[in-house]
Amino acid sequence: MTKNKFSLRRAVNNMNLVRFRFWFQIVAFVLVVYGGYIGLDLGDKLPTFACVFNGEGTGGKCYVGELQHDLKHPLEGFVGFAGYAFLISLGMFAVWFWALNKGWCGFVCPLGTMQDWLTMVREKTKIRYSEYSWANRGKIKSIKYILLILLLLLPVMIANSVFGLPKLPNGLSMPFCDICPGRMMIPAFTGHFNQFYIDFSSKTDLVMTTLGMIIVGLFLVGSFVKKRFFCYFCPMAALQYIFSKPALLKLYKDGSKCTKCGDCYRACDMDILEIADDVTSKNLVTEDCTLCLKCVAACPENGCLEANFMGATIFESTKEGFLVRMAMDQIKENHAH
Repeated sequence: MTKNKFSLRRAVNNMNLVRFRFWFQIVAFVLVVYGGYIGLDLGDKLPTFACVFNGEGTGGKCYVGELQHDLKHPLEGFVGFAGYAFLISLGMFAVWFWALNKGWCGFVCPLGTMQDWLTMVREKTKIRYSEYSWANRGKIKSIKYILLILLLLLPVMIANSVFGLPKLPNGLSMPFCDICPGRMMIPAFTGHFNQFYIDFSSKTDLVMTTLGMIIVGLFLVGSFVKKRFFCYFCPMAALQYIFSKPALLKLYKDGSKCTKCGDCYRACDMDILEIADDVTSKNLVTEDCTLCLKCVAACPENGCLEANFMGATIFESTKEGFLVRMAMDQIKENHAH
């Protein structure tokens, strides 16, 4: 039994993570985008972009849409049923999220998967990708939190006068959904392009739907030239990070084994420098981390980085695994030439 356990762990640590993740994303994409056609319903509290506008195709729905709906009540209503409903919804979202932590971003999110596909197209065309400067990266990091605050505040201001300001028009009841690229992109994969429009029925609808069209264009172009472009601005990532500490899946680092070679940083799609430089923190999941585990696969030091689920190591860095994956990459590169 011990020998079999050791063999399984060795096989996992030596696996081709890129291939495993690719197929995991495909399965998750099919279930989330097309699951409704086979009767799959994972509810409306998912911590990933499973768009409500995907109609009968969706296998589950994004919690951001439900969250905005829950907040559109008079403040006094939160003392009663509306408050209980809000807390129950938030709790269900947290339970879903705690199962995979930020792995929802790296392995399940349809928008994340689309961005990875665009990166694959760019790599095939041999076009160099762009990077943010460190000065700009610090500024960009705050945008996701600003968007999160706005998507929480604007629905509240529809039913309430906040800070003495007049109530907002009902057209802002789902402000983030109006501008989210998932509203247009995800239904398109089921053959529905009815979300690609500009609504002239009111000034509010005109502004929001126009912004939505602009943002979906930025999503497509930005994700082609920059790995995981949209993830830097994603308010879902900010919301997830608030709940990430108790999550069951974690990314651990043993700083005593780190040589600061930088391989983990170079493998990171989100350019998280802390993964290489921080040798004191054990838990390295940040707000930008997608838990794609590329850093673990790229690390050449035994046990320096590991994915840990409920206290058990499920994938860790090893010198052997690093060399196996390097050989795989070399074979792939030779075939490309």
